[in-house]
Amino acid sequence: MNESATFRHTTVLLDEAVDGVLARPDGVYVDGTFGRGGHSRALLAKLGPAGRLIGIDRDPEAVAAAAAITDPRFSIVHAGFADMVEELAAIGVHQVDGVLLDLGVSSPQIDNPERGFSFRFVGPLDMRMDTTRGQSAADFLARADEREIARVIKDYGEERFASHIAKALVARREAGAPLTRTDELRELVAGAVKTREPGQDPATRSFQALRIHVNGELEQLDQGLSAALRLLKPGGRLSVISFHSLEDRRVKQFIAAHSKPEFDRRAPFAPPPPLVLKALGRVMPSETEVRANPRSRSAVLRIAERTDAPLK
Repeated sequence: MNESATFRHTTVLLDEAVDGVLARPDGVYVDGTFGRGGHSRALLAKLGPAGRLIGIDRDPEAVAAAAAITDPRFSIVHAGFADMVEELAAIGVHQVDGVLLDLGVSSPQIDNPERGFSFRFVGPLDMRMDTTRGQSAADFLARADEREIARVIKDYGEERFASHIAKALVARREAGAPLTRTDELRELVAGAVKTREPGQDPATRSFQALRIHVNGELEQLDQGLSAALRLLKPGGRLSVISFHSLEDRRVKQFIAAHSKPEFDRRAPFAPPPPLVLKALGRVMPSETEVRANPRSRSAVLRIAERTDAPLK
């Protein structure tokens, strides 16, 4: 059975994200999170003959899947979107008309037990988006001290029982039985978490926290948003889909910081500095999309447009 039959992926906010980023049909665009190419294929369908699309993904499986797209207007780069300025410069691209980012984990990553992203499947405790580099979740838990583990689970999972979980993890490790599999982590967290919201597995927040930490997702996002701003031409669009509050808060604050004037108390009559972004709005999935794809429930799309003001 081939991968497309085994791991199905339904692209969230497909038309909204593509229409939001497509400023000029014959422009140059970046799909910074290629995944399995849902947004890229939709973009290519709407691009003009002179248009160009560059896909970026740090997951080798996603890069391999991109080989199925034979459109000459498309190319793929194996990298994280935080590095898009340097990666695009290496292929002669210094400005673009749009950047699209679909944050978080794709369905093929979640549904593949060997990737270790989900507590619903038994597999190695890996969680790396780029399996060619970096430490796995198991590596982190085998080396970090109790304070560091608690900080990661609290900050990235917003888990109020983070200290209990960290203590249990270190105790198990010191007993000579470090965690190496997803089911082991799920069982340990279930024993350490005393209460949980109805319908939510006790391990949900811990798995999210470890995945974010292992992949440096929030740092990647901060760097990627700044990189996108550097690349966008005047009139170019930024279209970002996030799936949890930690991501969306950063996207919202980034757009606001560059699209809303700041009042300077030291110079109250001075003209405000020129704004480099114009916020174009926020889009949520429709009830129809949520019913068809429950994973879209928490998605938020934010769109902004580059002005002609110079960057500082």
